[in-house]
Amino acid sequence: MTLNNADERELLRRISEADSPVVASDYFHSIHPPNFPTSAAEDDPRRQAWHEQQMGLYRAYIRLHELGLVEVVDPANGERGDRVVVTETSRAALG
Repeated sequence: MTLNNADERELLRRISEADSPVVASDYFHSIHPPNFPTSAAEDDPRRQAWHEQQMGLYRAYIRLHELGLVEVVDPANGERGDRVVVTETSRAALG
């Protein structure tokens, strides 16, 4: 199993290192932290690039789920997202 990009690999690595089920999106800001001041305009190129990175992480998460590399063990409840864990298949993808 080959992961398509660095975001998929990094997100899977972080989920695999967790001691308990996690909400994958909790890692998004630490994988790609904002690199612009909070006062930056919505059309600031740095803000727009960061938004695209965040969307890329959502796409990476969806792909990990579709490939069976993560599984939901505690569904979203309206206050937080799905909590997930890695599957046995993911160990080979990280290797």
